[in-house]
Amino acid sequence: MPGMPRVIDPHALAQNLGEPSIQVVFVGDGSVHAQGHIEGATCIRYADLVTARPPAGGLLPEPSALATVLAEAGITPARHVVAYDASGNGAASRLLWTLDCVGHDHWSLLDGGLPAWQAEGLPLVAGTGEARAEAPPYPIDTTASSARADADYVESRLDDPDVIILDARSPGEYHGDVVRAARAGHIPGAVNFEWTDNVDPGRAGRLRPAASLRDEYAELGVTPEREVITHCQTHHRSALSYVVLRWLGFERVRGYDGSWSEWGNDPQRPASTGSDA
Repeated sequence: MPGMPRVIDPHALAQNLGEPSIQVVFVGDGSVHAQGHIEGATCIRYADLVTARPPAGGLLPEPSALATVLAEAGITPARHVVAYDASGNGAASRLLWTLDCVGHDHWSLLDGGLPAWQAEGLPLVAGTGEARAEAPPYPIDTTASSARADADYVESRLDDPDVIILDARSPGEYHGDVVRAARAGHIPGAVNFEWTDNVDPGRAGRLRPAASLRDEYAELGVTPEREVITHCQTHHRSALSYVVLRWLGFERVRGYDGSWSEWGNDPQRPASTGSDA
């Protein structure tokens, strides 16, 4: 739907419910969706948005699988997708990054997700929703977007001043104090901005003001004129960082879905520890 922002306020979405050009999608467990969801929302299990090829645990699924998952959720090229989840909006953001990867640019994140919607006292409906008519697979075009980065792409740009790598993990993971792969540490040159720092915990999980986030990212060298590659352990947390940067007006953003689960388990890839970027 033309004019919808990248991040939409719960009340603004409530005013547009029922608009046929909008498809609201909850990303998460079907039982949570059934307990109470936004009217008209469909559900995509997070597990259907990722695939594992050990040691990498959060890779983009094959196009044919994605085509079916998106179609079953009522997503068509003509519909504007509004995604939300029940905790942190990382899962919802993973769907939105996936949409970018398949060339679907019409999307928004519900600010604060389900907790913010509930905090505003907005209505929810129970049940799984009405059965949807069978739809043809979504026509995926993986060449239509530059939203994804693989390990080779990342390594080839480690010394490129036009590119910056944003690590959305915790400081402990980044510095190597917390080990979740064969090796500890981070990708050389990466800067660390934990994904939860995008969020204002005092406002039911809504994002912090854009100006404040823009300033803090700039202090790390994450600026709109550079290409930014986001990652975490499996590109769940960093998917929110990706969406935030898109919301802030960054035009060149990629998500590295292999993330540290792939990089940290590959002895051929360079790694840094401590405060050494």
